Amino acid sequence: MEHVMDRPILAFVVCLIFLWLAAQLGAYIRRRWRDREEILHEDLGVILGAVLTLLALIVGFTLSMAVGRYDQRKNYEEEEANAIGTEYLRVGLLPAADAAKERELLRSYLEQRIRFYTTHDPNELRETDTAMARLQNDLWSALQAPATAQPTPVMATIVTGMNDVLNTQGYTQAAWWYRIPVGAWALMLIVAISCNLLLGFNTQASKGRTRLFFILPLVISIAFFLIADIDSPRHGIIQVIPHNLISLSRSLPTP
Repeated sequence: MEHVMDRPILAFVVCLIFLWLAAQLGAYIRRRWRDREEILHEDLGVILGAVLTLLALIVGFTLSMAVGRYDQRKNYEEEEANAIGTEYLRVGLLPAADAAKERELLRSYLEQRIRFYTTHDPNELRETDTAMARLQNDLWSALQAPATAQPTPVMATIVTGMNDVLNTQGYTQAAWWYRIPVGAWALMLIVAISCNLLLGFNTQASKGRTRLFFILPLVISIAFFLIADIDSPRHGIIQVIPHNLISLSRSLPTP
């Protein structure tokens, strides 16, 4: 399920096929139960309306969850840029040699953070994660010696800024990991299949009306596609572009 939802277009096609087949199955069952049509028709209309309402609520809540997590990823990107930019200025208070080393490491770290947001290749992403972990250790190690030698309030501010740089990366990673649960996707899909099954069963089969069976699966699949696209941080059409990090990278003076 997670692999499919990481490919919104694939999710759209799969959902459309399954939901359309559910509507066709409902129509087939109705033809087999022709003698019970009059008894079931009125009750099924009420049930279909209730299930469609439930589906609309679930889709609405899930879409709100996806948009909230997308906004969270955008906010953390902005916080990362602010933390790196502020720390780049603060390390200027270190001795010249230490300041130059820290700023060079921060520039390299910034490049890796931009790469994290823009890469789609799994191998390149693993290389980026390895490089970031190494740079984080180097940034902290390079700050330990001057911080131990000069335990002043100014140095405490620099150390706090470095903590912010490292912490914001962790917050960003968590926001990219935490997605809409598989259980929520399964619930939506089950309710959607039930809706289309009831629709097919509740609609009198004829050449003109069976074409209508395609409309509801199409609309629901579009909604699922939108949710999957927003929820997928790396493979969707709607992605978080690191505008703040790129702008910061361009604004930093070249050594």
